[in-house]
Amino acid sequence: MDAFGNLLDGFGTALTPLSLLWAAIGVLLGTAIGVLPGIGPAMAVALLLPVTYGLDPTGAFIMFAGIYYGAMFGGSTTSILLNTPGESAAVVAAMEGHPMARSGRGAQALAAAAIGHFTGGMIGTLLLVALAPTVADLAVDFGAPDYFAIMVLAFIAVTSVLGASRIRGLASLLIGLTIGLVGLDQMTGQQRLTFGSLQLADGIDVVIVAVGLFAIGEALWVAAHLRRTTAEAIPVGRPWLGRDDVRRTWKSWLRGPVIGFPFGAIPAGGAEIPTFLSYVTEKRLSKHREDWGKGAIEGVAGPESAASASAAGTLGSMLTLGLPTTAVAAVMLAAFQQYGIQPGPLLFEREPELVWGLIASLFVGMVLLLALNLPLAPLWAKLLRIPRQYLYAGILFFAAVGAYAVGGEVVDLVILLIIGLVGFGMRRYGLPVLPAVIGVILGPNAEQQLRRALQISDGSVSGLVNTPFAVAVYVIIALIVLWPLLRRVPVLRRRSG
Repeated sequence: MDAFGNLLDGFGTALTPLSLLWAAIGVLLGTAIGVLPGIGPAMAVALLLPVTYGLDPTGAFIMFAGIYYGAMFGGSTTSILLNTPGESAAVVAAMEGHPMARSGRGAQALAAAAIGHFTGGMIGTLLLVALAPTVADLAVDFGAPDYFAIMVLAFIAVTSVLGASRIRGLASLLIGLTIGLVGLDQMTGQQRLTFGSLQLADGIDVVIVAVGLFAIGEALWVAAHLRRTTAEAIPVGRPWLGRDDVRRTWKSWLRGPVIGFPFGAIPAGGAEIPTFLSYVTEKRLSKHREDWGKGAIEGVAGPESAASASAAGTLGSMLTLGLPTTAVAAVMLAAFQQYGIQPGPLLFEREPELVWGLIASLFVGMVLLLALNLPLAPLWAKLLRIPRQYLYAGILFFAAVGAYAVGGEVVDLVILLIIGLVGFGMRRYGLPVLPAVIGVILGPNAEQQLRRALQISDGSVSGLVNTPFAVAVYVIIALIVLWPLLRRVPVLRRRSG
């Protein structure tokens, strides 16, 4: 009951007029930006990160939470109406949502997505309230070997799950780790990769890295493949659902969080996997097999509910362990660090007002998201008609202004452009961006934990595996690494037989 008592205190923070204002602004901005093709929650949060520098931490993170959920909903709107997912987690929504829109049922598809986000978010956040304090209490006893093992798990998991191959995921991670090395060694004061530049002695700001890789890299990539014609969105009226639609979708809305929340909490690439698993599950359980591929509403409701619940799981891992499992969480972790706050098990003790205010604001944000986006769906559809050349020119402008606002140095703009070119090259060769961002953020911390563990054990490698938890994590890592080989063993046996 302690957690729910703290949650009630959090509502005292989240329901103040100022907090409600930031939540509403976040939901509106997130949805408006998420609707635009190619702009997902990570880019939305990265672009708006410098805007919040003047806010207090609680107001800033309440606004970020609204942006996160709003952008996820906006991405599904783009998928359904234009068959162009605004973000990777919304890919599945296009599979059944766009055929529904083409057949004149776009309003029903948007309503199923909106209510799915609401239901998944509510259930996922309830699970976050119930589980996060327990996880935080357990994590207080973690030592340097345990934290290092968790970070290695995050590195291995994101490189294994994302991208076309593990090699590309590993290459992306190494790019991020290299960028994270720039600056002074925190233990020895030795300069690393600064090339004699005093401006690089403090390292490269994570905000500049995130904005460069996401916003600049994406804008350059789109410019290189810009189509002169702008696809026309399918007109949509006010979303609504009939009795038959509700009868077909209510179970899907409830099943989504069961799949989405656990996958959001582990470093497995975010909402992409649970949305596909939810889609497959709904297809197998459906009594209307003939509708699949032509516009089955369950194929929109279940995955969207799973995506929203996975966002709650993602925030749970970030708040309790300081472990970003998605690109958005990585950018939000950077925002915490900008305010001098370190997410982790002690965060619930040191910053209870901020944490519980943020969690309570998730419930408020869900209600605002549903209330604002159902009537505003026709307006979001019109945003899809903005020509992309104007859209991405604006992104470049705001990205540059945001990067300059971080330190007020012209060199920051040069670094932003260089990192943007790196992001463009990563997209060109199929390297996922998330491992690089996680490498930049977790790399320095992982190095510190590694050195602490080795110092405690007088340089012995056994100091990295001297706790049961660390051993268990390394066993999981070994299974992830060896799983492709283990899957081939029966095949090899059959071939040899």
